[in-house]
Amino acid sequence: MAKSEREVIGVDDRVSVGRAIPLGIQHMMSMFGSTVLVPVLTGLNPNVAIMCSGIGTICYLLVTRNKIPSYLGSSFAFISPILAAVAATGDLHTALSGVVVAGCVFLAVAGIIKLVGTGWLDKLLPPVLVASVMIVIGVGLSATAATMALYSSTESFVATGAIVAGITLVAAVVFSSMGGLIGTLPVLLAIIVGYIVSFFFGLVDFQSVIDAPWIGLPPIQTPRFDPGAIALIAPVALVVVIEHIGHLLAVGEIVGKDYREMLPRSLAGDGISTVISGFLGGPPTTTYAENIGVMSVTRVYSTQVFWFAGGFALIVGGFCPKLAAFINSIPVPVMGGVSLLLFGLIASNGLRMLVTNKVDFDDNRNLMIASVVIILGVGMETAGIAIPLGNYTLPGMATSALVGIVMNLILPKAKKENAE
Repeated sequence: MAKSEREVIGVDDRVSVGRAIPLGIQHMMSMFGSTVLVPVLTGLNPNVAIMCSGIGTICYLLVTRNKIPSYLGSSFAFISPILAAVAATGDLHTALSGVVVAGCVFLAVAGIIKLVGTGWLDKLLPPVLVASVMIVIGVGLSATAATMALYSSTESFVATGAIVAGITLVAAVVFSSMGGLIGTLPVLLAIIVGYIVSFFFGLVDFQSVIDAPWIGLPPIQTPRFDPGAIALIAPVALVVVIEHIGHLLAVGEIVGKDYREMLPRSLAGDGISTVISGFLGGPPTTTYAENIGVMSVTRVYSTQVFWFAGGFALIVGGFCPKLAAFINSIPVPVMGGVSLLLFGLIASNGLRMLVTNKVDFDDNRNLMIASVVIILGVGMETAGIAIPLGNYTLPGMATSALVGIVMNLILPKAKKENAE
């Protein structure tokens, strides 16, 4: 049977502006829901968060010298600490000081890694562990995707939402199997299809779009530095560093590049983005799994596209409330449908990494590491379990990665050479 080949647009490749625009919009749409949810839950302004994600992505591309295709959106890891800081101080401005210092923690870690080098990554993160963490990232988000696709806000099954999600998913799969321009825009086209179907099901509410002005600046909030808020929020950055490394290695695996040596620049880009976001009234930022999934399905890795995505987010969040409201009117089941595909592709790339690196599962050591990391990480993520550490929590992905690192260091390696 003939195998269909789709064009691969590499990291350094460039496409026409007419093609880059829809590709950039596709990435912006993919991150939109999650980036908006964090400020909604923490009391920050959603439009500011969108604007800061655009600014942050552009800063990230500059710091990484246009070498790493990644999008930066709101980080979920900081939700609880921000809420705790606001509860303790009674002021959202003090929480923003913790966001700024969290960005400084990223920069400090980046500086330390720059000094000591990245050779330790190969020792701590062998292919079996990196691939397992990729599987955790993808499958760990499965509960989120399934809930978005099948459940309502009251946590009960909704048939119309499930139908919309199913049609959106089928559309994304069909479009992704096609060649040419359509094959590079399956997520955007599927969202359009899902939106139209949702309209006929009566799931689209245009009132917020009608009420929003065409032009307007979001309300900027500045930080008020408070030691207590900083102590609650800033240390969480150390946990996000682990997530960041996992995403960076996942991106490298998908695009076929080794980004280990660029880890200091990648962390520095995230740090600068977070500092700027904190000074403007936005949440901390991090690289996004949704956009990693988009790259996987489209095979478009060009950083040029991320410049367009960041620019669109800056305009939508910073200057055009009506467009922000329009994008935000996309029903949750539509995004749930495409998320089922995007998150699954991240996990599938983890499985592919096991194959391409010829990880030997006859070796009990590899079998034990993969088994524990995957089950622990996926179990914690899908069940919503996090390990409390004082005022902080350690999420499933970070916990499983740390456990995997410890297992990799302490489990004896098979001495095949001596056995012969």
